[in-house]
Amino acid sequence: MNTLNSISYPIYFENTLTELVKFINQGNYSRFFILTDENTGKYCLPIIRKHIDKLDNFDIIEINAGEESKNIDFCVGVWKMLIDFSADRQSLLINLGGGVISDLGGFVASTYKRGIDFVHVPTTLLSQVDASVGGKTGIDMDNIKNIIGTFTQPKAVFIEQSFLETLPARQILSGLAEMLKHGLICDASYWSQLKNSDLKKPSAELVYKSVEIKNKVVIEDPHEKGIRKSLNFGHTIGHAVETYSLVNDENPLTHGEAIAIGMICEARLSNIKIGLSDADLTEIYETINGLYPKYEIAETCYKTLYNIMLKDKKNQSGKINCTLLTSIGHCSIDNICTEDELCESLRYYSAL
Repeated sequence: MNTLNSISYPIYFENTLTELVKFINQGNYSRFFILTDENTGKYCLPIIRKHIDKLDNFDIIEINAGEESKNIDFCVGVWKMLIDFSADRQSLLINLGGGVISDLGGFVASTYKRGIDFVHVPTTLLSQVDASVGGKTGIDMDNIKNIIGTFTQPKAVFIEQSFLETLPARQILSGLAEMLKHGLICDASYWSQLKNSDLKKPSAELVYKSVEIKNKVVIEDPHEKGIRKSLNFGHTIGHAVETYSLVNDENPLTHGEAIAIGMICEARLSNIKIGLSDADLTEIYETINGLYPKYEIAETCYKTLYNIMLKDKKNQSGKINCTLLTSIGHCSIDNICTEDELCESLRYYSAL
C-alpha cells in the first residue's frame, strides 16, 4: 500500500511508527505532547513508547474516553496542561486515539497560541477511515455534534493497522458504518467488495480503499462547499439519533451504530424523493440490518429528534438538508427534507 498524499500532508500506511519518529526528528520541534485517553493509554501508548522513549522532550496528556469528553471543558483542561508544560508555537501535538481524540485534539492544537502543529495516530477503525482524514476539527456543545470547530489540516496521519487488534467487535462495527457509506455514495464496486468480505476484521486493503475514497473527496472540496457534502449521507438523522441516545440511554449508541440507522432512514428518503430504486433500498437495509442491532425509536421521540436536526450545522436557511442516493454508488447533495418526510423515514426504520 502506497502512502497517500492529502491536501497538504502525507497519510502513512506502512512502517507507520518508524515514520512517526522520523517525522518528529525532522520537525525540529521544541517539545511534543501525546494526547490520549485511558483506553489508548493502556493498549496503544505502550507500543508508541517503544519507538519514542529514546526521545526526552515529550509529555503525555490523558483525558476521559468517550463522546462525553468532546466539549469545551476538556479543551480548557488540555490547554491548561499545555501552558503548564510550557508548550510554545514550535510544539507538536500527537493525537493518539479514536474520533474524539482526533476531533478534540485537532481543535485544541488549531487554537492554542493561534495554532500549533498536530498529527493524528488513529487507533480505532472509525478514526482511521473518517475522523483523522480531511482536516475537520470539532467539539460538541449543548448536545449538538461538532457545532464548534475549524478546518485545519494535520501535518501527517499515521495509520497503524495493528491497533485495530485491540478493539472490541462493537468498535469495529462503528467504523465499518463509515466504510459502507463510502461505497454507497461513490463506489458501487467497493460496496460489493465490503458485502463479500469478513467485516468482523476488515483487511488493510479495505481500510486503505476507504481512506483513499474519503481523501479524494476532501482534496476536491476541502471546506465542504460542494462534493464533500456527499460524506454527510446518513449523518443528518444519524447524528440526531446519536445525540438522543447519548442523553437518554445508559449504554449509548456508538457513532457508527447511529449512522447505520441514519443511512437506512436516508436511503428511504432517497427512495421517496429522488428515485432510489426499491431493489437498491432493499439491498441497503438488508445489508445494514444484518450487521447492526435494532434500536427502538418510539414515535413519541420523533419531535425531539426533529428538533435536534433543526440545529444541524449542515442546514440551509433553517431547512434540514440531506445528502441522498440516486443509486448505490451515486449520491445527490443539498436535498431539503420536510418534517413529515423525516418522520416517515423513521417509521420505515422502526417497521423493519
